[in-house]
Amino acid sequence: MAGGWARDGAVQDQIDDTVSDAVNAARSRMPTGESAKYCDECGEAIPKKRRDALPGVRTCVECQSGRDSAQRQSGINRRGSKDSQLR
Repeated sequence: MAGGWARDGAVQDQIDDTVSDAVNAARSRMPTGESAKYCDECGEAIPKKRRDALPGVRTCVECQSGRDSAQRQSGINRRGSKDSQLR
């Protein structure tokens, strides 16, 4: 049950949109094409099991871990605070 001016189900719609956006963003970051045999960043060999598991992979595990930890989350904040709604 939504309150105020929101219709019933509005909160669930926001949750569904947030999950859908996250899934689409993750899919867009997935590698495609032929996997590299050697890492594009450090030149180390990429194990065959990794290449088989992730088609299109271009980096070794260590370099990809560094990229993942440096990546920032950005997106739409659909959960505005009460303070921001009162302004």
